[in-house]
Amino acid sequence: ARIFLPPTAATPPRIPSTRLALHHFDMTYSLHLKELWPSVRVGLLCEQKYGALLNNFSAPDHVIEELELNATDFVFKALQKAQQSQQGAAVRQAVRDSWEGSAEGRTVMQAETMTQAETSPLPFCASINPKIKCYTFPRGDITRFPPARPDTLGLLGYYLMDAASLLPVLALDVHQDDLVLDLCAAPGGKTLALLQTGLCIRHLAANDVSVSRTKRLHQILHNYVPKEVRETVSVTSYDGRDWKDMEGSTFNKVLVDVPCTTDRHSAMEEDNNIFHKRRTKERQMLPMLQLQLLMAGILATKPGGEVVYSTCSLSPLQNECVIERALEIAETEFNINIRVVDLSHFRTLFQDTFSFFSDCRLGELVLPHLTANFGPMYFCKLRRM
Repeated sequence: ARIFLPPTAATPPRIPSTRLALHHFDMTYSLHLKELWPSVRVGLLCEQKYGALLNNFSAPDHVIEELELNATDFVFKALQKAQQSQQGAAVRQAVRDSWEGSAEGRTVMQAETMTQAETSPLPFCASINPKIKCYTFPRGDITRFPPARPDTLGLLGYYLMDAASLLPVLALDVHQDDLVLDLCAAPGGKTLALLQTGLCIRHLAANDVSVSRTKRLHQILHNYVPKEVRETVSVTSYDGRDWKDMEGSTFNKVLVDVPCTTDRHSAMEEDNNIFHKRRTKERQMLPMLQLQLLMAGILATKPGGEVVYSTCSLSPLQNECVIERALEIAETEFNINIRVVDLSHFRTLFQDTFSFFSDCRLGELVLPHLTANFGPMYFCKLRRM
């Protein structure tokens, strides 16, 4: 005789977090990016492109020679191109002027003006620190950099990172003797880039709320930075939202690279994915957390100081909307006037390396693209008046 067992409730298959993320992106980013979204989507789902941040504390000549075989320093290349463009414009202006009047004294004055224009840097170039060197392969070249090797002192010659992650550091424009705060510093790529400037040695505070991620930051500093420089960096694990209560109005420059939906990771990796069902509430609260961290960064900045806010998300809710709300709160609740600093020259300078979104209301956004698969990276600069 047959035995009939009662039917058991079938457990519905769990939808992968990556699929939930992509569904969310399709619904929201198709509206935001419109016809650009299909190509950005393909970029997100393909292998990310990396740059090699040169470690100025190590970097023996043979390392630079090896990097320069096929890759170029995108920062230097951009500055060089801008300088050449400026010289060309100066020459054209001098030729035009020479047609307008041929008096000898006028010609001499024009020649002096041209020489001065050729040798003086463009105003926006002066804010880009050439000591930050990052090598990238040309557009369309998906070659991988080999792992860096230690030098005789045990320091590694370069650090592999998304080259777009350097743009917030370049935008921060650290000056000699600035007091600098990296509020959400782990895993440490941007902190390392800040140290490459050689300018924030007076004091760099690197903080991250996660103790485990802070250990990763310590490890990077140990692998790349000499002991005497490491000692100028104070690494802490406070909740960044509380920083305003500890050291308010203290820093000249503050980098606020907030936790976000990390779109590329969310679309590709199941591990630690913020679109997991269990993390729904955490994800929904992200814009509030980001706003609180940005406000803490603003309040930690001296009057006249500057803050750069950044995410690795395409979401306007995590990008421009956070900036707009912070400007409003700073004025209404703290009587602080904040000015958004124009960074549109970054688009011109770095258009050969990155694909930028031209319709950002505030700040700049690097879009993933198959031929230049960096990003996403949003960054916006604020000045406390």
